[in-house]
Amino acid sequence: MTVLSNILNIVITLLIFFVIILIHEMGHFLTAKAFRMKIYEFSIGMGPRLFSKTTKTTTWSFKLLPIGGAVQLGEDFESDDPDDFRNKPVWQRMIVIVAGAIMNLILGFAVCFVSICSQDNIATTRVAAFTDNSVSSQVMQSGDEIVEMGGMAIWTTMDISYCLQNKMLNIDEQAKTANIDMTVLRNGERVALNVPFRYLTQRTETESAGIKVDFTVFPETKDPLTVTAAAGKMFLTEARLIWISFIDLVTGTYGLNDLSGPVGVVSTMATSLERSIKLMDFSSFLLIVALITINLGIFNLLPIPALDGARFVFLLIEAIRRKPIPPEKEGLVHFIGFAALMLLMLVVTFNDIVKLISPH
Repeated sequence: MTVLSNILNIVITLLIFFVIILIHEMGHFLTAKAFRMKIYEFSIGMGPRLFSKTTKTTTWSFKLLPIGGAVQLGEDFESDDPDDFRNKPVWQRMIVIVAGAIMNLILGFAVCFVSICSQDNIATTRVAAFTDNSVSSQVMQSGDEIVEMGGMAIWTTMDISYCLQNKMLNIDEQAKTANIDMTVLRNGERVALNVPFRYLTQRTETESAGIKVDFTVFPETKDPLTVTAAAGKMFLTEARLIWISFIDLVTGTYGLNDLSGPVGVVSTMATSLERSIKLMDFSSFLLIVALITINLGIFNLLPIPALDGARFVFLLIEAIRRKPIPPEKEGLVHFIGFAALMLLMLVVTFNDIVKLISPH
C-alpha cells in the first residue's frame, strides 16, 4: 500500500508539474493567437517526441522529458509571411514573450489564494502569547506587531521563520540564545528591539536543534478582503525569497549542491503531498506549488540567453534602435544559453539522484 501511495503521489505531482508548464505555454499561445501569429509547434516536454499531431499550421507535440515546453513561432528566422513572429509589431512580440511568465505569476497568486482559503484562519504578524519557557517575552509584549527583522520587512509568518533561520544572529552558545534586531509596532509607535530566542546546537530527546519560536500570533477572520490581502502578502513573500535565493546563488552563498532540478522538486512535492494527505491539510502543499510556479515565472523573466527574459531584452533593443538584430546572431546567443542551461540541468539532476540514493 505504501509503494502504491508513493507512486500515486509522484503521478499527481507530475500532473501538477505538467499543468504549471502547460499554463506557461498557453500564455504564449493565446497571446500569439490574439495577434494572429503563425504557430508552428506547441510542445510540452523536451527531448524526443512521444507523439504528435499536425493540423493546418501547427504541430502539437508531447515529448519525453516533462521539464519544459515550447511554442515555436519562428522567432529565429526571417520570412515574407506577414503572420510570422518577426513581421509583427515589436510591442505585440513583447507581450507574447512575457505572457508565459505572467501566466505563471497569476497562477502563483491564485494558488496562494486557495491555500489561504483552505486554512481555518489567517495568521498575522501580531504577537498573541508566549510559551512557558519563552525568552523573547523578556523584550517583546503581547500585541506587538512585527514589521521588520534583521533589516527585512515582515509581511507573513513565513518571513519570521526565514529571518530566524537565515539572518545573521548574535548567538551565545553558553547562554543557549540567539538575538536578532527587530522593529515592532507598539501602541502605534515603531519600537526597535534586540530580541533573544532559545537556541539549541544539538538535537535532544524532546527538541530538534535550531532556533525556537516561542510565541504565537493573533489570527485574523477570513473574508474576501482579508483573504485577498493575505494571498497578496504570501505571493510577495515567496517572490522575494526566490529573488533572495537567486542573489545568494550568484554571490556564492549557495553552491550547485544546494540546487534542485526536476527530480528534486518532484521528490519534495511528493513528500509534502503525502504529509498533507495524512494531516488532511493541503495549505502547505499548495504553498509549495505556488513557490514553484512563481519561481518559474521569475526565472523565465531573467535576461539569460534562451529564456523569455533574454528574448525580451533583444526586442527592447530593437524597439530602441528601431532595427531588429539579425536572427542568426540572436539565435546563436540563445543556442549557447540553451546548451549551458541543459548542462546545468544535467549536473543538478545528477545531484538530485545522488541525494535520493544516499540522503545522508
